[in-house]
Amino acid sequence: MTEFRPEIRHEAFEILGAARRGLWLVTCDHATNRVPEWLGGTLGITSEDMARHIAYDVGARGLSVALGEALDSPVVCSDFSRLVIDPNRGEDDPTLVMKLYDGTIIPANRHVGPTQVEERLQRLYRPYHAALAQMAGGRAILAIHSFTPALKGRPPRPWHIGVLHSPEDERLSRAVITELQAVPDWCVGDNEPYSGHLPGDAIDRHALKPGRHNTLIEVRNDLIGSVVEQQDWARRLAPALTAALGAVAG
Repeated sequence: MTEFRPEIRHEAFEILGAARRGLWLVTCDHATNRVPEWLGGTLGITSEDMARHIAYDVGARGLSVALGEALDSPVVCSDFSRLVIDPNRGEDDPTLVMKLYDGTIIPANRHVGPTQVEERLQRLYRPYHAALAQMAGGRAILAIHSFTPALKGRPPRPWHIGVLHSPEDERLSRAVITELQAVPDWCVGDNEPYSGHLPGDAIDRHALKPGRHNTLIEVRNDLIGSVVEQQDWARRLAPALTAALGAVAG
């Protein structure tokens, strides 16, 4: 993997491979755990909590970058913590700004009001979505996420990878599941570890409503913690994704 150096950087997002001509737009909604300085650079939780899945999708950014290279396709990554505001939620979703997540209270969000939420929407959420809309064109949307091996007090999650999809358009995801189930040693979840559709989420907004092919990939984050692991997963995922898109798009 070449050096991670975005060509287009904004407070809310970064774009890599903007000129690539591949068939995909790779997106990473929860790429970083950055808290902007205008919010004080902290949400009042520990550095250990900010390194957890509650603040961002561990390993997803590196996997997205590697997949963008493998698929010769552009990549758009968010550059703010999901705890600041979650770009994979609709603007009217009650979990847009989380006050409690997997056992951790978020002090900076406990008393957040409409004015503060609107500022986060204007400066972060909406510019990120504008970048996705600008880059999407006629491409299929490949949303990359990661999931924690277990939530606090819950049983371990056995899946290595999950493919999430909406009943509104399962075509590409079904084809991806078929391809991934043929990969040796992978436990593949179908809409696991959770359902793949929320009204107003990023796939709904940029793929389902405009009618683009789409799939959302979740990889267990203990499997993609290093650059080597991210490259290996991208190397094995890329042929399966290419075959699946070819099967549904012709």
